[in-house]
Amino acid sequence: MKIAVLKESAPGETRVAATPETVKKIVGLGHSVTVEAGAGARASFPDEQFKAAGAEISADGGIGAADLVVKVRRPSDAEIGKIKAGSGFVSLLEPYGDKATIDALAKAKIEALAMEFIPRISRAQSMDALSSQANLAGYRAVIEASALYGRAFPMMMTAAGTIAAAKVFIMGVGVAGLQAIATARRLGAVVSATDVRPATKEQVASLGGKFIAVEDEEFKQAETTAGYAKAMSGEYQAKQAALVTEHIAKQDIVITTALIPGRAAPVLVTEAQAKSMRPGSIIIDLAVAQGGNCPLSKPDELVEVGGVKIMGFTNLPARLASDASSLYAKNFLALLPLLADKESKAFAPAWDDEIIKGAMLSKGGALVHPHFAPKTAA
Repeated sequence: MKIAVLKESAPGETRVAATPETVKKIVGLGHSVTVEAGAGARASFPDEQFKAAGAEISADGGIGAADLVVKVRRPSDAEIGKIKAGSGFVSLLEPYGDKATIDALAKAKIEALAMEFIPRISRAQSMDALSSQANLAGYRAVIEASALYGRAFPMMMTAAGTIAAAKVFIMGVGVAGLQAIATARRLGAVVSATDVRPATKEQVASLGGKFIAVEDEEFKQAETTAGYAKAMSGEYQAKQAALVTEHIAKQDIVITTALIPGRAAPVLVTEAQAKSMRPGSIIIDLAVAQGGNCPLSKPDELVEVGGVKIMGFTNLPARLASDASSLYAKNFLALLPLLADKESKAFAPAWDDEIIKGAMLSKGGALVHPHFAPKTAA
């Protein structure tokens, strides 16, 4: 199978879908790899390293001859036009925010798989790109907060007096939230966290954080079988807001991470709550790309309201390009055996495998994923 690794074209994107380490392993599996010139430069993987690992370097990544094309982000219209019919395409396609791209992939008869739709089952953990990238986003969110925060994180006892530890509140305890808790704790902050999913209470406690939530009957039922948070009722949101409002006013840093696939991000920090924080406080909004958990946040822009700094990041993993690329590349490498025939090494997805079924968006010129496939009459 001929695999093309393309350079990312999205503004500010620094990641690459393969690394010299994974290219060497892919070649060892019997496939050929062509990397677009400069694809890994922003992640500190120069073309020479890809060559040494066994890849060819091409001005266009060999896209026209490829049986499988891989990227981190969605393809451009020009790239879709170059991919031959029947070939595969794999990336984080962000289909909820750009249906035109997946429609174009289907129309071009490209077998497209969305890495974010990999089922969250134990067998697919090594392929879970959402988790690998969210982990780094949670870590980086705390680092960015510490850079914006004009005070120290840990308590410091000096001859001149004692500096109090920073109070950090994590809202949304998924993969990013858990890593944010762990990172803030390592920096010496006093950490608290909240989430609507009951299972997260013990996870927060295990990392040394204090759990903040209204623990009623709705709270006990607030998690889907896939492990995502359910949208909560207005009544619950009001009770939770009252509890959180009092808590936020006492915090130095608030980091919000709550996302629901296919929906606008829920508002977790209102304008009034943000303004209740003391001057010098920080809000980091990781959900700004889907509308934001705070209505005051703006994509990749620092907003200051009453001395409170609010920063919304749309792509924190790109600020850790080398590590983020390495993890994503390993996610793809773990998926690759399900995309190739064991004997011939040809592109031949295991159509009946639940992982492929979950991630496949288009097949044979049609959208096949249940969230996007045309509805048929009963």
